[in-house]
Amino acid sequence: MEWLLNPWVITLIIVSVLVSNIAALKYTANMKFDYKDKVKYMQEKHQREQAQNNAEQDSNVADQAAAQEQQTEQHKNP
Repeated sequence: MEWLLNPWVITLIIVSVLVSNIAALKYTANMKFDYKDKVKYMQEKHQREQAQNNAEQDSNVADQAAAQEQQTEQHKNP
């Protein structure tokens, strides 16, 4: 247990942790993220969401028109 408190062992542990962290940072810093692919994906996602919203609005309009038609028929036929 006494050897763990030796200043040389503590220094060696600290240096090895620092070197491994620097190596990890160096490895992750060289990663390339394709910005163009991300922009293309976001544009396609936006188009899908717009199409879905338009479809929902169209169905809501159709439902409202059907409900209004039923109300007018009820008022005509007491």
